[in-house]
Amino acid sequence: MSSAAPRLATYADLLALPPDVRAEVLAGAIVTSPAPLPRHSNAQGAARRFIGGPFHDDDGHGGPGGWWIFVEVDVAFGLHDIVRPDIAGWRRSRLPRPGNTRPIEVVPDWVCEILSPATAARDRVHKRNLYGRAGVAHYWLIDPSARVLEALTLREGVWLEAGVYDETSTARIPPFEAIELDVGRLFLPREADEPSAQNE
Repeated sequence: MSSAAPRLATYADLLALPPDVRAEVLAGAIVTSPAPLPRHSNAQGAARRFIGGPFHDDDGHGGPGGWWIFVEVDVAFGLHDIVRPDIAGWRRSRLPRPGNTRPIEVVPDWVCEILSPATAARDRVHKRNLYGRAGVAHYWLIDPSARVLEALTLREGVWLEAGVYDETSTARIPPFEAIELDVGRLFLPREADEPSAQNE
């Protein structure tokens, strides 16, 4: 006698978790993540500042504008795939009123994930495939440990490398070519990112 198929998790299961649990639903399974390291938090905040500043905050105030750039909002790619990207962006024309929407069901135009030892494989494999199937046009992977930004662009359902940039790079990176990004500013100063005595 065969056992019943396991029940696939939905957004309701995320809402039932304690508020301090960082979780997503991937292919119907609840996946949790630990709190980020300072280097991860720094890269996330810096990317929000240097991309979100001109494209979100300065919309109508001298910047290129035209985008919503949100940190860790819930995005549904289907009933059983609800993720919380480190940073996600939408052209405002596609998402005119996001204020009280949860989860957002409009596919982002850009997603940025900050890699960590706990999430790197998930971000590079499962989420990359999920975002590609859903039609996310641009995917950035920022690796604070390697101090590298990898930018991918989707073309006819296939991810193409738009560029790989280290901390010495200053570049115009799709879809934000209107500005030059100093990639090194995404990372902690090297002297602040060395192992401390308490971690040795």
